[in-house]
Amino acid sequence: MSELTQKAEKLDAGDELAAKRAEFVLDGPEGAVYLDGNSLGALPVAVPGRVADVVGRQWGEMRIRSWTESGWWTAPERIGDRIAPLVGAAAGQIVAGDSTSVNVFKALVGAVRLAQGTGPGRDEILVDATTFPTDGYIAGSAARMTGCTLRPVEPSEVPGALGERTAAVLLNHVDYRTGRLHDLPALTAAVHAAGAYAVWDLCHSAGALPVGLDAHGVDLAVGCTYKYLNGGPGSPAFLYVRADLQGRFDSPLPGWNSHAEPFGMRSEYAPAEGAVRGRVGTPDILSMLALESALEVWDGVTVEAVRAKSLALTDFFLECVGEYVPEGRVECLTPLPHAERGSQVALRCADAGPVMRRLIDRGVVGDFRHPDVLRFGFTPLYVGFADVERAARVLAEELG
Repeated sequence: MSELTQKAEKLDAGDELAAKRAEFVLDGPEGAVYLDGNSLGALPVAVPGRVADVVGRQWGEMRIRSWTESGWWTAPERIGDRIAPLVGAAAGQIVAGDSTSVNVFKALVGAVRLAQGTGPGRDEILVDATTFPTDGYIAGSAARMTGCTLRPVEPSEVPGALGERTAAVLLNHVDYRTGRLHDLPALTAAVHAAGAYAVWDLCHSAGALPVGLDAHGVDLAVGCTYKYLNGGPGSPAFLYVRADLQGRFDSPLPGWNSHAEPFGMRSEYAPAEGAVRGRVGTPDILSMLALESALEVWDGVTVEAVRAKSLALTDFFLECVGEYVPEGRVECLTPLPHAERGSQVALRCADAGPVMRRLIDRGVVGDFRHPDVLRFGFTPLYVGFADVERAARVLAEELG
C-alpha cells in the first residue's frame, strides 16, 4: 500500500461528512469515481420515492387539490428559503423556478432598470469576458433591450473599467473552465462605489462554498440547482433579489404568477410583494419537488464544513497528481491559493478529449472542455479521499 493510499484511508476515517455518501445513489462499476458533480450532481436516495408520491398520489389521486393541499403553489418560495442559507441569504429573498438563463435575463435587465431609475447616463453593462457563453448571449440581449452598450472585461479588470456610465455588472463567482474563485466581496464593493448594481452567477459555487450574499450586499444573483445542489437534470434555477431592492425590482418578464392577484385575471399588471415578484409562469412542479427532496441531504450540514472538505479534497488530488502523473503531461489551470479556488481542478492536457474518454471507460468520470482541459469536480457530500487517490492514479496510468 502506497503512502498516498494510506493517507487517503486516514483522511476518510476522519471525514465528518463521510456518512452523507450513503444518501446518494452511486451505483456503477466497482471502484467508480464520480467527479462530474459540477455538471450534474448525483441522485439523492430519497428523490425517487418523493417523485413517485408526487406523480402517483398528489397528481394521480389529488389532482387539482394539490396546488393548495400539497403545497404546490408555494413551492417556489418555500424551496427558495431552503436554498437561502446555502448561499448566505435570509428567508424571503430567493425564488426557485425557470432556468438559469431566464433568471440571468430577469436579474440583469432588472439591475439596469434599477440603475437607470436613479438618474440618466447609466447606459453600459459590464460582463465577465470569461463567462459561460449563455450569460454573454443573455447580456447582449439585455443590453439591446435596455439601450445599453455591452462591454466584456476580465473580472480582475472590473474595478478599473467601472465608471459613471456603468449600470450593471454580470460576473461569475467561479470560472466554469478553470475553477478560479473570484473575489465577490471586493468586486461587489467596487461596483457599488461606482453607483452600479452587481449581478452574480453562482452556478459553480452554490452548495460548494460560502457565498455570503447578504453579508456582502449583493444586489441580485442567480444559480442552478443541478450541480452541487443535486436537484437533477434541468432542475429549476433560483433568483435572489436583495430585500431592500424588491419593491423597485422591475422584472422584464411579468407573468401571472408574479401578479399581486394572480387569480384576479386583471388586464393591468401589478407586481406582488417580496420574492414572489421573481416568478413568471406556472411552476414546473415535478422537477421542483424533486429538487425539494434533494435539498434534504443538507440537513445537519454547514456550507463551512463542505468548504473545508472541498479544499482538502482538491489539495489531496493535486498532491496525488504531482506524485503520480509523469512530469510535463498536465498543467494545472486552477489557482493553488485557497482564496482563489472553487471546488474543481482543471488540468490542461494536449490530448484531453481521448484521455477523458479512457478515464470514463475505467470508471473515473470527469469531463472535457474544448480544446484541451480535463475538468474534475469535487462534491464533498459524496466524494471521498480514496476516490481522489484512485482518480489520480488512473489518470497517471493513462498518461504514462
